Amino acid sequence: MNRAAEYGPKDIRVDLLLIADMIGEGSSVLDVGCGDGVLLDYLVHQKKVDGRGIEISPEGVNKSIAKGLSVIQGDAETDIVHYPDDSFDVVILSHTLQAMNRPDLMLDQLLRVGRKAIVSFPNFGYWRVRGGLFFKGTMPVTRNLDYPWYSTPNIHFCTIRDFVQLCQEKNIRIEQQMAINSSGHRMSFDSLWFSNIFATQGLFVISRG
Repeated sequence: MNRAAEYGPKDIRVDLLLIADMIGEGSSVLDVGCGDGVLLDYLVHQKKVDGRGIEISPEGVNKSIAKGLSVIQGDAETDIVHYPDDSFDVVILSHTLQAMNRPDLMLDQLLRVGRKAIVSFPNFGYWRVRGGLFFKGTMPVTRNLDYPWYSTPNIHFCTIRDFVQLCQEKNIRIEQQMAINSSGHRMSFDSLWFSNIFATQGLFVISRG
């Protein structure tokens, strides 16, 4: 049995499957901050995408290359400027936006390089985060924000509402929006207020306005 036949949904987190479901078969994809390449590997084998990745961690790059993926080591914020306009159908930024020095400028680059972008991030407006700050008076540590404050790579926390407002300010079109619960499953997004409190993650498909 070949590796593609062995690789299935059980091998990937539920929230990453939601991203994969948004990507058409055979698309050209750039995964920015691809980590160990789990999502990119799934897309290559299950969606037959032409996939590329960029990752700052040498360990993540080595694991990705060991999977046979086309991944380079680099700092996305400085290196993405070298990609030509409209190089990819889709650019993915999964749980990396909050680690950027300038998330607003990164969105510009994503939508320059890709025809559309898929962005996910931990929601700092989640009720457990709010409760931890209010009752304990300390920076929260949760499943999606799992570093203590003194060693976290997350330097620009945001809420789902913050992201929506940023897109409005930058005239970025939100094509699809999802709220994700603590189990990694999709929630209803009927109310921005509700999603901003009860979702642990936000997931958005965006394009140029």
